[in-house]
Amino acid sequence: MIYILGNGSPVRLFAAGLHGEEWKDTSCLLEQILCMGKELKIPNSGTLALLPRVSTGKYLSTLDRRYYSGPGKLLLSALKYLRPEIYVEVHSYSKKNFENLTGKARIKRRGVPAFSVLKEGVLLGSVSPFIRQYFPKEALCLTFEVEKENLASKQFALHFLTLIGEMQSKAEFLEFLKKDFPKQAEKAIEDYRRFYGEL
Repeated sequence: MIYILGNGSPVRLFAAGLHGEEWKDTSCLLEQILCMGKELKIPNSGTLALLPRVSTGKYLSTLDRRYYSGPGKLLLSALKYLRPEIYVEVHSYSKKNFENLTGKARIKRRGVPAFSVLKEGVLLGSVSPFIRQYFPKEALCLTFEVEKENLASKQFALHFLTLIGEMQSKAEFLEFLKKDFPKQAEKAIEDYRRFYGEL
């Protein structure tokens, strides 16, 4: 189910519970934002659409093209209907997979750049190329990875998502990232340009 807060532009879409049992660690974050949004009238402007559980079925990676004709069908329908300018996926990972997600070998092994480490085990990266193609280059498309069984990681991710839920554009996000996380911003921008071309 998709929940809509506010109206108008910019349209922001947050998605969690994208595959397997990730919903156990990520759906609660969007549900908390939904509760806060109803109480505090978030966002102040524009639209915030929340999709807490895309799929609870068998795990299939979003880096696999088949995901979007299977478990990710609901997600594609939401994108086509809402046409968001800001899109965020919230995933979760086990500590043992940290190196697989952040190591330099990720580009060779998985075909996408490694995630940047923000704080409290929260990782930042771009979305799958298979979904990025549905957005204009001006759109902000992000993936957050939250560390499982790490309350501080969830709390930081919730704080970060709440901030993005009020942002107006990709430029505003990049300005924020450069100020608060300069090294991560530099890496993320460099990776994006190398992988997708012009920012």
